[in-house]
Amino acid sequence: MALAQQQLTALNRLIAEIVPGNRFYQRKLTEAGGLAGFASLAEFRARMPFTTKAELSRDQVEHPPFGSTLTYPRESYTRYHQTSGTSGRPLLWLDTRESWQWVLDGWRVVWEKAGAQPGDTALFTFSFGPFIGFWAAFDSAVQLGLCAIPAGGMSSTERLRFLLARRPRILCCTPTYALRLADVARQESISLANSGVELIVVGGEPGGSVPAFRARMEAGWPGARVVDHHGMTEVGPASYGYPDQPTVIYLLHSAYVCEVLQPGTSEAVSPGETGELVLTTLGRAACPLFRYRTGDLVRPVPVAGEEPAAFALEGGIIGRVDDMVVVRGVNLFPATVDAVVRAVPGVREYVAEIDRRNTLAEVTVRFETTDPGHDPSLELAQRLRDAFQLRISVEKVAPGVLPVFEMKARRWKILS
Repeated sequence: MALAQQQLTALNRLIAEIVPGNRFYQRKLTEAGGLAGFASLAEFRARMPFTTKAELSRDQVEHPPFGSTLTYPRESYTRYHQTSGTSGRPLLWLDTRESWQWVLDGWRVVWEKAGAQPGDTALFTFSFGPFIGFWAAFDSAVQLGLCAIPAGGMSSTERLRFLLARRPRILCCTPTYALRLADVARQESISLANSGVELIVVGGEPGGSVPAFRARMEAGWPGARVVDHHGMTEVGPASYGYPDQPTVIYLLHSAYVCEVLQPGTSEAVSPGETGELVLTTLGRAACPLFRYRTGDLVRPVPVAGEEPAAFALEGGIIGRVDDMVVVRGVNLFPATVDAVVRAVPGVREYVAEIDRRNTLAEVTVRFETTDPGHDPSLELAQRLRDAFQLRISVEKVAPGVLPVFEMKARRWKILS
């Protein structure tokens, strides 16, 4: 069966399941004339309205605490998570046992494509709080037969010594934290050459598919390969990577109807162009999302030997729609700036500040160095100018001035 037909069948099956109890999508499907399903994916895209995070947040305010998106009675739900809140009020998200299993099935694909095998040991550095973090990865690892080691509630030095004592083959964390651990290891004269880590599975922020960032992670963890993926609390794991294809992540088209649209419009972008990723979950009936504007900026590319619908994402997640800024006619994204900064030897941590309070926006990159005696300011300024044909101010700051991130990094600061 062709991919589009598989997706349509799954979509209509999901609609039939949720219509009786899901008040949020009863309204939307009635508006779209889709209560009985759709004849084609083209019809679905043409008639089904988008779902936005602002809309979900407003619904949870109007129908506290969980909104009107739940398909089943409240007592059916067994898992609670919430978004990180980096873009405003956190969304509260519930799953039944069955919908959580759907999420874990997606993570199983991430594990298998990364090369994880039953019997491997994986160490997880996230905080194990209500933010979904790597919770799904952890539960899925257990189901797959990996030995899953929680390493929350520790300082970075304690985590390193804990890791060295247990020698896991796999490390799960954000790209930022993989670099942070390597940096702390250098400061503490801890060698990672024999850490046992062969695979670093990253997510939660751009970076895993950025060549310069990836190269620095792998240099900091000798013998390890980095594998990227991405997902969202409210959506689930949406993509996976391969160790030998470092700049591309592949979407789980069997689990999602995927679109890439011009931000703020319903117009599809062409292959190679940048647009916003829009996802429809084809499972997770307890808390579904139809045509959800994720806010993630991506660049779709064809997949060799696959149907046109099965596109991949070059460069992973480039940034967020609300993070893109135009400075003197130049589009700047967090991931593109990050790629330039990470390619400059000696830069340890940085913050990009975009000041839009004046008529012409100004950009300043403040950074710390790995060696206080070395100042790469001139090289960094030149590389930024060459990359963007734009003058970007750089400022070296003292060690310890900039914040340290263990989960999602916030290096992109817009003043307006």
